Amino acid sequence: MRAKLMLLAFALLIFPTAMPQATPIQSAPLSTTAHELSNMLNQFLQDAATNNVAGFDRFFADDVIYTHSTGTVTNKADIMKTVGNARPPRPDTTTKYSAEDITIHEYGETAIVAFRLVSDVEHGAATPPTITNYRNTGTFLRRNGKWQVVAWQATKIADTPAS
Repeated sequence: MRAKLMLLAFALLIFPTAMPQATPIQSAPLSTTAHELSNMLNQFLQDAATNNVAGFDRFFADDVIYTHSTGTVTNKADIMKTVGNARPPRPDTTTKYSAEDITIHEYGETAIVAFRLVSDVEHGAATPPTITNYRNTGTFLRRNGKWQVVAWQATKIADTPAS
C-alpha cells in the first residue's frame, strides 16, 4: 500500500510537467485612456520629427519637468524655445520616430507611459540610416479633460555591437 501511495505521489509530481503548456490568454483590449494616450504619443512623435511647435505645446504641460538623456533637466519654456529655433532639416535627411514596447499604467487622472523610442534618421541613399534607441517614461495628468505630460525622462540605450 505504501508503495502505491509513493508511486501515486511521484506520478502527480511528474504529470503536470508532461502536459502541454496552456496557450497564453490574449491581453485585454486597450482601455479608452490607454488608447487615447497611445494615439497622443504617436501624434507627438510625428510632430517631433518635424519640429511642430503646436504639437510640443499640446503635449507638454506648462509645469513639465523634462530630463533629457544627457541628464539635463529643462522646462516647457526651454523646450519651446529649442523647438522654435530648430534649423530645418537638410533636404536629404528624413527623421522618423516610433514607439515600441509601450506600457501604460492608469491611476485615475494620472497615467504613466513607458516605451522604447526608436529614432531613425536617413541621410540619403549613399549613407546608412542612423538608428538610436531610448527608454522613455512620461507621467501624464488629465486637467480639465485634457491629458498632458507633467514629467518626462529619456535614457539612451547603449548601442550593442553587431554580431
